[in-house]
Amino acid sequence: MPPVAVDRPMHDHAILALGLILLVASVVAMLSRRAHLPYSVGLVLAGIALTLAPTGIELRLTRDLIFEVLLPPLVFEAALQLRWQPFRAALPVTLTLAFAGVAIAALAVAWGLHMLLGWRWIAAGLFGVLIAATDPVSVIAAFKEMRVEPRLGTLVASESLLNDGAAAVGFSVLLAIQGGASGGVLAVAGSLLWTVAGGVAAGALVGGAALLLAGRTEEHLVETTLTAIAAYGSFMLAEHLGTSGVLASLTAGLVVGNVGQTGPISASTREWLFDVWEFAAFLANSVVFILIGAQGARHPGALLTGAAGIAIAVVLLGRMLAVYPICLLFSGTRLRVDPRHQHVLVWGGLRGALALALALALPETLPERGALVAAAFAVVAFSIFVQGMTMPWLIRRLHLRAEEAA
Repeated sequence: MPPVAVDRPMHDHAILALGLILLVASVVAMLSRRAHLPYSVGLVLAGIALTLAPTGIELRLTRDLIFEVLLPPLVFEAALQLRWQPFRAALPVTLTLAFAGVAIAALAVAWGLHMLLGWRWIAAGLFGVLIAATDPVSVIAAFKEMRVEPRLGTLVASESLLNDGAAAVGFSVLLAIQGGASGGVLAVAGSLLWTVAGGVAAGALVGGAALLLAGRTEEHLVETTLTAIAAYGSFMLAEHLGTSGVLASLTAGLVVGNVGQTGPISASTREWLFDVWEFAAFLANSVVFILIGAQGARHPGALLTGAAGIAIAVVLLGRMLAVYPICLLFSGTRLRVDPRHQHVLVWGGLRGALALALALALPETLPERGALVAAAFAVVAFSIFVQGMTMPWLIRRLHLRAEEAA
């Protein structure tokens, strides 16, 4: 059998880039804590610096890298930390925000860009959908650092994990229409149902199977490996079936984190397991935010245009129109959302790698593609630098830290 040919320069280049990213991430983590700077902001700045410096290393963010490598462990680790009781208690609110909220925000953004920038409805709609869903990577990383009240943390994390399903359906439907296909209300409703139900089923199936196997051993390395299979396997199965990989990894994480703690995962593995996944999330977050900075450094002009300002304004307005009226629906019930929490949901609706990955995946045949990608970078940059850097101040101002609520 002939030996497999390996492109050594490319292989060495990838290893060098990864090593550099991890070294920079470690240094940034230490400096950010001392400077009281959000870790994600420090990483984005580091990514910009690495791109502008003559290192000879190219750092590039792609949709495949986000979806196939970095997103599954981030979603799984966040879900692993969610306790079922508070998650279930907040589910009516978070589901409404995740689906109706995404639709409202997307429509508001599409209308604003069509009227103010003259974009065709299909292009404005695509941008509205890809930017309407808050990014679980950015949101979870930011709120984990701030140690907010438990209910607020559950609301923010749950919504950011759930709203990907609605955005994925809307994005795929609009892409199909842009490509010449036609779809009615029933087709959209069926696609939405399949995306949600299929993602949950895939996550439950793979997560449950991993626990069944884990229950037959007490080897902590084997049990941890099985949870890694649950994280990636559920995501890959769901994406292969055309459903939501984020919902699948979310479900698998909930199953492992809640059911697994009651017996299938041995007592000696439980604390080790959370530490391992916290480390995996740290690595994935580091790579994501450094690559966001690197990608943004290639589009500096995108932040300095009138179109960028309009895009940022309509995205913020769309988020307000989604959060405040929906929370008002629950104001007279036991699910009432504290007005302070509503303000955080609006300002803390961060965008990041998911929006950029979807924007970069748009077909080259779309006439507005360049303007759309530039607008996405502008919104993400504003989200990370302005919203991300002011969120700790807002949390303190509203007295929403966990120790203040205790």
